Amino acid sequence: MAFLDPILNPVLLPLVQWNPFFAIVIISLLISLMIVFIYKWVTNQDEMKKLKEEQKEYQKKLKSLKNDPQEMMKVQKEAMKKNMAYMKHSFKPTLITFIPIILIFGWMNGHLAFESLNPGDTFSVTALFNEEVTGEAEMILDEGLIFSINENIGTVSEAKQVINGDKTWYLKGEAGEHFITVKVGEVEQTKKVLITNELEYEEQISVFDRSAVKQIKVNYEKLKPVNEWLSSGDKEANFSLFGWEPGWLGWYIIFSLVFSMGLRKLLKIY
Repeated sequence: MAFLDPILNPVLLPLVQWNPFFAIVIISLLISLMIVFIYKWVTNQDEMKKLKEEQKEYQKKLKSLKNDPQEMMKVQKEAMKKNMAYMKHSFKPTLITFIPIILIFGWMNGHLAFESLNPGDTFSVTALFNEEVTGEAEMILDEGLIFSINENIGTVSEAKQVINGDKTWYLKGEAGEHFITVKVGEVEQTKKVLITNELEYEEQISVFDRSAVKQIKVNYEKLKPVNEWLSSGDKEANFSLFGWEPGWLGWYIIFSLVFSMGLRKLLKIY
């Protein structure tokens, strides 16, 4: 969603770089406010209140008719009609808010999904090749990037590697925008990477059609917003919810549910 960057970056990016966790909280609140006010604006709240009350009445009737299956079926049919009417009224605001939410989600995924690549830290890049491709794949680095040690085997990555499946190179470099090129025979494909102390990164994957090199992927670490917030200096936090470490989407869902329910109750929206 790079086309949204000129619109959203000046407002939201400083917040993300200051504290990604609070950025998610604030964005969740803003989206919840938008959804709730649009819902209130485009729906007939008197009608919605009436349908909601009727739904509750039908639920009470159904509980009292457990021993009368035939009558229970009749009431269930009437209750279904009311539920469908309620859903029909709710559908219009859902359509209105769907596209803006998807666009904002795209922007959030582009700025809150991964850790950035920091100067001097080792990161890895993986290239995928077409099945029929053989020979050697060479990675060409621009100035400011060097090959680094693969900690799994304790050796520095070779620029040239024999193609027998996906190939991974380990790199590190100085701050700035860089370009890495994967070369197979006469075919060259290039990907941009960003090394910075700020919370920014380029797209994780570049895909190439009808090429010996199908894909170049930067293997970013996933961003854990709470750990990012709680960590200080060399001390890393390790927060989890019953073993689950939510990313931006998990925290967005949690906060949006809390905010939506609270706003609906506060504003008496049905």
